[in-house]
Amino acid sequence: HSSVAERAMEINFIYVKTRREFGRSATHFQDEPALVNVDVRSDDAVAGDYIERNPCNTVVQVVHDMSEHEANTQQITSQTKGLSHVEGGWPKDVDFTEVEHVIRYRKKVEKDENYIKTISSLGASVEELIKQNNAIDIYEDYFSGAIVDHSSEQPYAKTLTVFHDPAPAGMKRSASYISWSPDASARKCAIAYSLLNFQQQPEGMPVSSYIWDVANPNTPDFEMTPASQLCCVNYNPKDPNILSGGQYNGQVAYWDTRKGHLPVDASPIEKSHRDPVYDMAWLQSKTGTECASVSTDGSVFWWDTRRLGEPIETLTLTEKGQSTVLGAVSMEYEAVAGPTKFMIGTEQGIVLNCNRKAKTPADRITGSYSGHHGPVYSLERNPFYPKYFLSIGDWTARVWMEDLKTPIMTTKYHSSYLTGGTWSPTRPGVFFTTKTDGSLDVWDYFYKQNDPTLTVQVTDTALSSFNIQDGGKLVTCGAVDGSATLLELCEGLAVMQQNEKQSINQMFERETKREKNLETRAKELKLAAKKAQSKETTAEVDYSAVISQVETEFAELTKDAGDYTDTNPLEMGDDPDDVAE
Repeated sequence: HSSVAERAMEINFIYVKTRREFGRSATHFQDEPALVNVDVRSDDAVAGDYIERNPCNTVVQVVHDMSEHEANTQQITSQTKGLSHVEGGWPKDVDFTEVEHVIRYRKKVEKDENYIKTISSLGASVEELIKQNNAIDIYEDYFSGAIVDHSSEQPYAKTLTVFHDPAPAGMKRSASYISWSPDASARKCAIAYSLLNFQQQPEGMPVSSYIWDVANPNTPDFEMTPASQLCCVNYNPKDPNILSGGQYNGQVAYWDTRKGHLPVDASPIEKSHRDPVYDMAWLQSKTGTECASVSTDGSVFWWDTRRLGEPIETLTLTEKGQSTVLGAVSMEYEAVAGPTKFMIGTEQGIVLNCNRKAKTPADRITGSYSGHHGPVYSLERNPFYPKYFLSIGDWTARVWMEDLKTPIMTTKYHSSYLTGGTWSPTRPGVFFTTKTDGSLDVWDYFYKQNDPTLTVQVTDTALSSFNIQDGGKLVTCGAVDGSATLLELCEGLAVMQQNEKQSINQMFERETKREKNLETRAKELKLAAKKAQSKETTAEVDYSAVISQVETEFAELTKDAGDYTDTNPLEMGDDPDDVAE
């Protein structure tokens, strides 16, 4: 037993180490005598010439000195994909796609005793929770009516992201039009990309435009592929899945994002505009499918997206009583001002006020407003006071009242050309303007009218498009290099201030009254000048009559003196008697 116990207690452990861990074997070493190569002895005479070098660095390397630097970052590209969900939990013998099968199975379950007991037991607890919800609203906003004063805060705007045109580097297009989705929770904007320089279209120019998601700015959320470049694009206010677009070749098309990248339908080229479609607007209608388009060919077309074979109606843009056709570059439509009223901004700097349902075709253009020295690139009614509208063109932005022919307010003349802008949807006294020097101006008439409240240098290139989300905080500025910068405004520029609405209304009414007084005075002076001119003309006529009367009287007086012969004295004889005679 002892030998067995000893064998059981034996413990063996083998240490393993590879040969290369021991180092190189020293098998070639042998003792050799020292060898003196150089013997330098100290010399006191030379020691005085010695100068110490401090600091002294000496590096001896066989190869060249090199430095290595490496940085590695991980890039994550996210994509949005749809998922088809199918109901589960049904027995195999029940086809959930058949309504009759579902109803039959539901009735069968409802008659089961266990089902009735379960529902009865759960009913008491659910009823208690419902009573609690009715007694206390956990989602109640206790400070909804509080107004925060932002007047002391310095206004600012911060850049959130930049959307870049995915086109190749040598074919960069301008971000020519921006439209925000009506669904505020989606936070998506559609951008139309086009190159509008005449006869400068390179070969292979891409025609696609894109929808971008703010949450994923690196990759477009959706691609729209038209037949020609898109000059404008607009979301349908009733359906965020439907967009309309005006193309460079004059065609009008519309997309449904649920049906693919190609347009669902497009107008035939022979029934479309002859110039690029620069602006479009969805109209108020029962079906929500009607829209209007404008172009520099001087025409307005009304369309129904259910039938784009030809326009419903057409209108040629001319001033009232004139025959010159005016090219359109912008359009304004607001159902609050009237479902049939709209305004057109032209290349000639004239704003036309139109009514689609006029009594006669000649009365469709109800008036015109002149003042700009160049194309009117932007035109929009004030969202709080539709009688007043903003026009942007040449070097100024002007506020008009639709009953007056002259602007009630005008910004100063800028050194750079203005390219667009719009009113704030949340503040009645705030509007925005973009310029060719790449800057964005924010005007706040509630605080000052002479200078912009905030100027943001967005890019170094000219800004070509602008739009603001309905919430009033997110704005997108498109540039000619294809970039679109997303900015977020501060609370002071997005939230309405106390008494702002009343103050802006009083300011507009005061300026309107002043302009009316000036217009009345100008008419009085014009009438007085006309009367003075007519008096002068009448006085001249009376003077001529007096001269004529005097000549007649003189002729009658000389007639009684007999015949008179005008004789030259040199022709008379030398006889004195003749002279006496």
